[in-house]
Amino acid sequence: MSKRLEEILDYNKKFVINKEYEPFVTTKIPNKKMVILTCMDTRLTELLPKSMNIGNGDAKIVKNAGALVSHPFGSIMRSILVAVYGLQAEEVFVIGHRDCGMTGMHAEPIIEKALEAGVSQEKIDTLRHSGIDIDHFLQGFESVEESVKESVNTIKHHPLLPEYVTVHGLVIDPHTGELELIVNGNQ
Repeated sequence: MSKRLEEILDYNKKFVINKEYEPFVTTKIPNKKMVILTCMDTRLTELLPKSMNIGNGDAKIVKNAGALVSHPFGSIMRSILVAVYGLQAEEVFVIGHRDCGMTGMHAEPIIEKALEAGVSQEKIDTLRHSGIDIDHFLQGFESVEESVKESVNTIKHHPLLPEYVTVHGLVIDPHTGELELIVNGNQ
């Protein structure tokens, strides 16, 4: 067992014994009937909910690299649809952020690091020859505002999303928590 895993399990045992979970007890239905798609950036873990007055149990939060809906029938869109149909969410907030690692990201440096980590060139070539557009798969974006608009558009026009669901787009400053409205879903 790794030292980190051991530390986590030891801490968790005390957490449960001391009933430190009690302040976090809530239902699976979001109190504010909202789902947030945001980036996995560590700076947003506590800052984003605090900057939006979101407490435990208020919203479903879906995270990935860049707050991207890269495929209309992928796991991100499925999570949003589950939040809408299964968990009563009525609004979607796509929230990108300034200084995102996905800004200007291209596949080649990631592929180089994969090769350095021991992934064989043969595996990469096999993906390419199998019809996988690995360059597109590993590509980021040039503008966080445009990326947010694209994700909002993909969600808003999804054939399974009901018309009553509002989709907004925002960008947060990861240093101050200031939100900038990019797409007002009510207009």
